[in-house]
Amino acid sequence: MTNPSRFWRDPALPFIEARSVEDGRTVCYAAHSHEGFSIGAITAGRSTYVSGDSHQQISTGTVVLMNPGVVHHCNPIDDEPWSYLMLYVDLPWLQALGFQPFDVLSSCSPYLYQRLCQLHALLVDDQCSASSKHAAARIFFSELIQQLPCGESTGRGLNPGLLVAAAFIREHCTEPLRLEDISEAAGLSTSYLIRAFKQHFGLTPHGYLLDQRVQYARARLRRGAMIAEVALEAGFADQAHLQRAFKRHLAATPGHYRSAH
Repeated sequence: MTNPSRFWRDPALPFIEARSVEDGRTVCYAAHSHEGFSIGAITAGRSTYVSGDSHQQISTGTVVLMNPGVVHHCNPIDDEPWSYLMLYVDLPWLQALGFQPFDVLSSCSPYLYQRLCQLHALLVDDQCSASSKHAAARIFFSELIQQLPCGESTGRGLNPGLLVAAAFIREHCTEPLRLEDISEAAGLSTSYLIRAFKQHFGLTPHGYLLDQRVQYARARLRRGAMIAEVALEAGFADQAHLQRAFKRHLAATPGHYRSAH
């Protein structure tokens, strides 16, 4: 059986990754985030899109945007067929173009949808040169940054200890962290940390830690590291634990992701 999910990567273009899914019913996600920026297009059917506090129903022709670090997930509606494509872009490359987090979560612009589909098709085309793909990506994202509104900081009124806690988790995600370690680093009680962290980030501190470990593993697998080695490096008990978490967060097995090209 053909895998309904396909990843594309090119060592000559390490800042961008593409994915296409032919049958979204077989690719379901737990709440997760990305270190970089993600943008996708619904190419058939419809699905639910949850990003932060926003819940939307999206359908063919919709473009979805996921700012770095924002917890989100996109899943089928009542087992209805749907398909989509995605681009994952490294933050430093985008910031060099002037990127700031966008103030919109989705767009129904036919022009943006068409341009995104065209860029995806170009990237996965083996007959196109890396320089042509790089130029096309720069043009697309430069236009996107100019056309869409950027949001203001979402940290206004937020207890700064929560940001300290999140930063502490990111920095020490591969270590055997305890809730007490995070609370002490942030200067917050464990009960407040659990309640307020989930309210702001959409994940419990433990869920956020697991998400960061999956992101770490993804980066290592992208560079060709062995799965068993990555599992231990990332802080998982074993390869099976990584397998379960990776599939829940990225709707792909570590082996499928690592072998993509």
